[in-house]
Amino acid sequence: MKIEVVGPGCFRCVETEKNVNEALRQLGIDAQVTHIYDIGEMIKRGVMFTPAVIVDGQIKTSGRIPTVGEIKKILSASK
Repeated sequence: MKIEVVGPGCFRCVETEKNVNEALRQLGIDAQVTHIYDIGEMIKRGVMFTPAVIVDGQIKTSGRIPTVGEIKKILSASK
């Protein structure tokens, strides 16, 4: 599973990445988590609002900080 957190590095983006890592820890899932800071890459992936979470190439959330619980549901459905 490949998870990308997309955003310029603002507080909301950092919090989103923390929530993703916590959800992974709670679920016991080993996944590759990367953070995309480049605006060109954001546009290339179709992200219009940050922060965004992309799981295996699909945008799952955008424009808000998802909760740990929400991320856990997304990751469980993506297994």
